[in-house]
Amino acid sequence: MDYVLIIAGFILVIKGSDWLVDGASSLAKRLNISDLVIGLTVVAFGTSAPELAINIFASANESTELAIGNVLGSNLFNILVILGIAAIIRPMTVHSNTVYKEIPLSLLAALMLGVVANDHLLDGSIDSVISRSDGLVLLGFFIIFLYYTYIISQQSSNTEGEFVQTSPLWKSIGFTTIGLAGLLLGGKILVDGAVGVARGWGVSESVIGLTILAIGSSLPELATSIVAARKGKSDIVIGNVVGSNIFNIFLVLGVSATIKPLPFQVSSNMDESMVVGITIILFFFIYNHKENQLVRAHGITFLILYAVYMTYLLVAKA
Repeated sequence: MDYVLIIAGFILVIKGSDWLVDGASSLAKRLNISDLVIGLTVVAFGTSAPELAINIFASANESTELAIGNVLGSNLFNILVILGIAAIIRPMTVHSNTVYKEIPLSLLAALMLGVVANDHLLDGSIDSVISRSDGLVLLGFFIIFLYYTYIISQQSSNTEGEFVQTSPLWKSIGFTTIGLAGLLLGGKILVDGAVGVARGWGVSESVIGLTILAIGSSLPELATSIVAARKGKSDIVIGNVVGSNIFNIFLVLGVSATIKPLPFQVSSNMDESMVVGITIILFFFIYNHKENQLVRAHGITFLILYAVYMTYLLVAKA
């Protein structure tokens, strides 16, 4: 039954996020909000909506290892698997703005998580907790990132893909309502199923978050990135991954910790360090290539690293 809950939860969460984005984008367009602002807010939020829905219920159920594992696992999957597969399909040229600003911002997000989560290392506290004040700090960084993205987008002359279709009012409201309901219901039953699987397998909730939930919630990004890579749209692939990783830490964990403080286990530092290390490797792979590219050799290396990491999880943490 737990497996059925997980499958049904993923379907509801993924479809719910699609419907919510479509309906909310149409409503925003009816309010004369520009396509650019809609893309930076509603559509960008939609890519992290599955992780957010999962984490809200994980936090409410006090399944904090599930919540933190979901974010860390998603960020690792995004870089190692999504960028790995995309780079194998077609070498991707990365703009200097992404190399020198957005990837470092993603690294900053990972480092900030390490700072707010390690009270026992930095303050000598007995326990480490991502507190409500820490959550508000992360949300503050998220607002700064949104403003930065807005400024960068205004400076860009490329508006391709920013057109938002307007649907009838009843349809827009219906999609928004059904999408939100799907997200909430799907997140609830998905967390219940994941907790049940963890207990049935006798593994930690952290491992379930790092594997099943992280991979499942990132599948829409994987599908989008494969299509974009085949069409040579490297900006979409890189932007999707880097932006999602920033959203996951600043928005998803920020909201989760604001709802309920998240106790942080010392063992999760290995996973957090892995996110930091892989982000640094991503930067140097692109920086050291004469054309600022991610090539097939990089993609193969990423996939090997992910296989090694999965083996570590199943052997050392399960």
